[in-house]
Amino acid sequence: MRTRRNQPDVPAPDSPWSRIAPGLWMGGHEFKGRSGQLEFAVVRGEFDLVQTLLRLPGHGPDAGVEHHVWPIPDGPLDGTQLAGVIRLAEAVCEALNAGHEVLVRCYHGYNRSGLVVAHALVRQGHTVDEAIRLIRDRRSPWALHNELFVEYLRAGLSTARLLEELAE
Repeated sequence: MRTRRNQPDVPAPDSPWSRIAPGLWMGGHEFKGRSGQLEFAVVRGEFDLVQTLLRLPGHGPDAGVEHHVWPIPDGPLDGTQLAGVIRLAEAVCEALNAGHEVLVRCYHGYNRSGLVVAHALVRQGHTVDEAIRLIRDRRSPWALHNELFVEYLRAGLSTARLLEELAE
């Protein structure tokens, strides 16, 4: 499994967030700006709902923007963490159905946000492979490079949650 902190060869994305599907955006807290230097991705009022899987102060969103925070590691998740991911994906689908713009973000916008976005896409009728391909095409080939998260998606998050809870 690769994570940003352990694998310096994982490049920062070229944009703060990327449109994955109508109304659905995936992003992070840091990106490579036009100068080639790392810049902070700060959310203001661009989105109706922001879901944050890694909270860093000073990155927004503005007051009045609905904001869900559910910090999870970019690694093995327990049953409670998986239940939270499932709830976040449900909230994404509800917001999209209401015509809202949604951003799901983590550090770079690759793994944790990819897990939530992929599960939301599956809930909307995509296959797991279609969801992963769409995310990698539109965000980055590095998206969902955490193979454990891909395994969770292929097993189904509800099944993965049950298995994690049985193992505890």
